Amino acid sequence: MPCRNRQSADTHPGQTQQPQREKLRWLDRSFRTRRSALAALQILPDGGLIRSTRIARMEAALLIADGAVPARKLTQVARLIDVKEVQQFVQVLNESYDRTRSAFRIEQTAAGYILMTRAALSPWLDRLHNRQAELKLSSPMMETLTIIAYQQPVTRADVEAIRGVQAAEMIRQLMDRSLVRIGGEDDSLGRPFLYITTQQFLTLYGLYRLEDLPNYATLRRQRSLPAIAEVGDNEDVDLDEAA
Repeated sequence: MPCRNRQSADTHPGQTQQPQREKLRWLDRSFRTRRSALAALQILPDGGLIRSTRIARMEAALLIADGAVPARKLTQVARLIDVKEVQQFVQVLNESYDRTRSAFRIEQTAAGYILMTRAALSPWLDRLHNRQAELKLSSPMMETLTIIAYQQPVTRADVEAIRGVQAAEMIRQLMDRSLVRIGGEDDSLGRPFLYITTQQFLTLYGLYRLEDLPNYATLRRQRSLPAIAEVGDNEDVDLDEAA
């Protein structure tokens, strides 16, 4: 009795081997992805992560993105193997963020991945946003601040002589915003207060010292408003933009 062939008569040998080849390719790709993720994972004694070039590229892309980035887009931008590697790198980074108590975490949304600050920090960020809103300066306030910055230490009378109007209220508001403070007393009659700028002023303007102000040496010798402050009469000035 002839032996029965296990392969059906209408099945070509190549058809049974094709799924096997696809499976082997998938396993090989998956193995290479896992191996690359492990190669990128170098943990320091303090829990920090030494990033490979590829994982650093992906993290940088998330950092500068305006919103969520699809996994396929991250694969292209960071030149990763596939979406699977994106997922593994996200896990690697999040584990590192958790170990080091980082302020950040990568979250997956319907639109893709996004680098976010932790929810527990929301109250502090709200305070920062409120603080920035408070630091919006009107034109008169900006003029007063500029005069004090370039002429300090300076009395209120000196500021008023340059601006040509009362400056008491503007100085008070600048002090409320921690941009100006009393730096001493003048030796003239009545010993009026001398006003100077604060460390907060330098920080907000991104300055290391007062000498880093534009044209500081030249404008400090001039005592006229047009030379010191060129600010629109009716225009509000955002301190961040002015910086």
